[in-house]
Amino acid sequence: MIDWQRIWNDDERISRFSPTRAILYVLSLLYRLVVDLRNWLYDKQIISSVKLAPPVISIGNITVGGTGKTPCVIMLVRILQAHGFRPAVLSRGYGGKNPQEVNIVSNGKTILLNAAVAGDEPLLIAQSLPGVPVITGARRIKTGKAAIDLFGANVLICDDAFQHRQIFRDMDVVLLDGEKPLGNGQLLPRGELRESSAGLRRAGCFILTRAEQTQPVDPVVGRIAQTSSIPIFRAAHQLRELVRGDESFHRPPGDLYGRKVCAFCGIAKPESFRNILLKAGAEILSFHPFPDHYSYSLYDLEELKSIYITSGADYLVTTQKDAMRLQCYPEFLKMLCILRMEMEIIPSSESFENFIVQRLTSAARHG
Repeated sequence: MIDWQRIWNDDERISRFSPTRAILYVLSLLYRLVVDLRNWLYDKQIISSVKLAPPVISIGNITVGGTGKTPCVIMLVRILQAHGFRPAVLSRGYGGKNPQEVNIVSNGKTILLNAAVAGDEPLLIAQSLPGVPVITGARRIKTGKAAIDLFGANVLICDDAFQHRQIFRDMDVVLLDGEKPLGNGQLLPRGELRESSAGLRRAGCFILTRAEQTQPVDPVVGRIAQTSSIPIFRAAHQLRELVRGDESFHRPPGDLYGRKVCAFCGIAKPESFRNILLKAGAEILSFHPFPDHYSYSLYDLEELKSIYITSGADYLVTTQKDAMRLQCYPEFLKMLCILRMEMEIIPSSESFENFIVQRLTSAARHG
């Protein structure tokens, strides 16, 4: 199996000349040609985006995985609800079966699909946002129309849709990793970029995630933000509580301090989860990363259970996203603790809220 992270990070343990990297570089040039041509056709309106009645906001990124799109969707929807909007969330439903063109994960009252069908991220969004319809499907034009016709949504939030240009967006919120916003600077498959940095000019705003307030902005990102008048916000992932998988107890974040834990996760950047545990003061006895969106088997769970019991750890912990894929294992959930995280604009969310509401109000007025 190819170790993508080592290749993307240009790990020094890999020889300076690598046939694998050379082949991937050639493939990335072909990929760039296709992506640049597609974007040019949309920019020149040779291919037109479909405009839906209500304002549309996309939450996306320019690299593959790991920037915190799901927590951002949840944060944004809560802001919109607080200002009287009726949002609905549209997702591709990556990792789910998506049997229909329009799959209602939640009608705002009841969750109707599980993670195997809906995907782990849409299910997490649905569980976190009671009263908000969540719909999956490959064509957001169809899911968007369903949100309007079935639920009367007056704002549509498209999850992971920066590169999905078939539907017109009134604003693109682009998330960038605070430490490596452009990965290694190479396009897929040689690097993590989904398109070249020039695509960032389409953004309505940038959010630097996992970023300290004093952390300098990447020069390329800063130059694009300045020349295109794109505001930059910063966000942190805050640990809110530790929850038993069967909801039998809720503990404050401080409860992890000094505790011995066994941890596992199947997310794009597992080290970010590990760092959260270390920052909370936990003593990590074992840490098992799995591939992103990993489908756990009974064998995996028995192995994790055995390690946890024999280690004498206080807690067996994982992420909320992983917990969505474990709903069909209720007995395992009884011994599992889940870290509930939230995204928070720092140092204050007021400027971000004002920006979003003003842009939406303007879009609705000129729609």
